[in-house]
Amino acid sequence: MNEKFKKIRNIIVIICLIVLLIDIVILVKGKLTKKEKAFFDSINSFEKSDDDIIAVGSNTDNKESYEKAKIALYNDKYEKKWEKFYNTKYRSSFIAVKKDNDSYVAVGNYEANKKEHKSSLRSALIVKYDKEGNVIDKNDFQVLGNSKFTNLLVVDDGYIVIGQSIYENMVLGTSTEGGAFIIKYDKDLKEIWKKNYGGSKSGIYNDLLILDNNIYVVGKDSSRLGIISKYDLDGNYIDTATYKITDTFGFTGVTTDNDYLYVVGSKKVKDDENSYDTDALIVKYDKDLNKIIENSYRGKGMERFNKIILDDKSNLVIIGQTGIYNKKKSTSSLNVFSYDGILAKYNTSLKKLLIENYGNSEDDYLTDIKNINGKYVLSGYSTYKNNYMSKFITYTESGKLIEVK
Repeated sequence: MNEKFKKIRNIIVIICLIVLLIDIVILVKGKLTKKEKAFFDSINSFEKSDDDIIAVGSNTDNKESYEKAKIALYNDKYEKKWEKFYNTKYRSSFIAVKKDNDSYVAVGNYEANKKEHKSSLRSALIVKYDKEGNVIDKNDFQVLGNSKFTNLLVVDDGYIVIGQSIYENMVLGTSTEGGAFIIKYDKDLKEIWKKNYGGSKSGIYNDLLILDNNIYVVGKDSSRLGIISKYDLDGNYIDTATYKITDTFGFTGVTTDNDYLYVVGSKKVKDDENSYDTDALIVKYDKDLNKIIENSYRGKGMERFNKIILDDKSNLVIIGQTGIYNKKKSTSSLNVFSYDGILAKYNTSLKKLLIENYGNSEDDYLTDIKNINGKYVLSGYSTYKNNYMSKFITYTESGKLIEVK
């Protein structure tokens, strides 16, 4: 073999090795990029449905990593039977769900198509599904540009839905048409009546119930006023009681027992808009919106109660969260907090019976709670290496953690 041929052969070998090396680098880089892609999956609300669990939330497992509203059915072992995503071009999320005979009704919001609304602001959304997760009907709602539905009730002749429609932060305006909304739809999702209350920059309703032929809704008015409002079943406004001072979420949960209303949220420790020090709050009202008594839970940072139910022993069971200032991750321009969940129990005199913290990862958020077969079942999501994963958490009535799925 002459020297010229050997040189050509060596050059070809070197070129092949370089090409192979480039391919390996591209493959490894692709795998690393795929691993580093942030993933989000949440359960925001769930409900018992016969022997199954129907749940809603959002998920980013798509090509564009857009947040997409989802509805999923689980069996009694919390194994997923099916999952459907709401078909919208942009971002969307479901916040609450209710079962209505052989259908499921979900509410939330979606990022509007620019051709329809000439913007990418969010519109409120209500969707009705059959038992297999197929869309039966849908409707959306928009007044001032940034809208969402937060909860609903099923009634004999339709659905009572609450939420908000407000200006974006940078939009100036003094409209009286926005704020917190309560709307009634018929079974075909056609609007029957609607009423609004509160500021066009911050008003919102978060939870509701019916007691003695009146609708009670809780939320916030201005940035530091929690509210509980009263309407009749035809949507006629009756009264509102305010609570000063709450955090920027206001009142977020309400339940009832023996003609009393129990409302949860968070209160500012100081009358300071920039203060991060808050205590979880529970307040007892009578049917005429007179405050009877209140109690609060003070932890190590920002505490709040989010959802409240009455269990089969007439105890008030609450989920919430605590935010602890993370000094290592915080900077001079950004305050970072680490979040854990809270499971609490009070009697109807607001005496504390139980407080349990839930936290086994970087951050843990609890979103909903139900009393099922003598156990407390919680939904939520947690961070694992910058990914957010949904879960169901089960406790005994004495507060012992049984399982996480």
